[in-house]
Amino acid sequence: MNHIIVNDSIVPETEAHVSYNDRGYHFGDGIYEVVRIYEGSYFALDAHLDRLYASAEKLDMRIPYQKETLAARLNDYKNTEKIENGSVYVQFTRGAGARNHLYTREETPVLTGFALPDKPMHTSQEKGVSVYVTPDIRWLRCDIKTINLLGNVLAKRKASDHDCAEAVLYRDDAVTEGSSSNLFLVNNETLYTHPANNLILNGITRQEIISIAKNMGIDVVEEPFPKEVLAHAEEAFITSTSIEITPVHTFKGDVVATLSVGPVTRKLQQALAEHIKTQTSASV
Repeated sequence: MNHIIVNDSIVPETEAHVSYNDRGYHFGDGIYEVVRIYEGSYFALDAHLDRLYASAEKLDMRIPYQKETLAARLNDYKNTEKIENGSVYVQFTRGAGARNHLYTREETPVLTGFALPDKPMHTSQEKGVSVYVTPDIRWLRCDIKTINLLGNVLAKRKASDHDCAEAVLYRDDAVTEGSSSNLFLVNNETLYTHPANNLILNGITRQEIISIAKNMGIDVVEEPFPKEVLAHAEEAFITSTSIEITPVHTFKGDVVATLSVGPVTRKLQQALAEHIKTQTSASV
């Protein structure tokens, strides 16, 4: 990474600065997206930008750019950094001002963005990962992709302390999602996942998987289910922009179970890979 997006400019990393009075620093008052790049092309950029602007609206934040302008800036940044495979993190905070819980609607949102390196995923996607089942201590607007992620961070730390790659969260006994992923179960060749309401983030990869599964004739049930169901799943996998489809082979923590990486997961992995290839090839 040699350059950073800062508002209207793409500047060398050493010249990138934001104010210590930024509300993102004081309150976690901001939103973000992570957009994947495959073979030099963004994947699902429009969907990510739609969600970014939706998050801004939910937080009463005015993004000072049209979507087309922001998309062009992200493409300029990708080309400046010569990114072939990796991700770009893009963030808006509400802006800078004297520290005060009450914002004024006169703040000018601050845009920053930077490249994230491509992470090797072959082993985890092939063999699966362990996840740690733990209570969901986050706020009640998980549908907003906010930078205020302390509940997620603590859950991820707890999972890692128990040799798990991810935390799977439950609220009032109902499973919601992972600390940085969405969760799917498979039983009788049917997918089960929590509905897209205020208790989960409606992941872009989640949306792609549901669409792909339906096109393949796989039934998808979006409804809450108790954590005890985890122990009886035939297959399970987690999804996100960064990890695509990663199988779960072990539940630890408040539910203990061992699963196989099954045929439905494999079919969906292959279908997603083909979909990504088709979509990114079309955008070149």
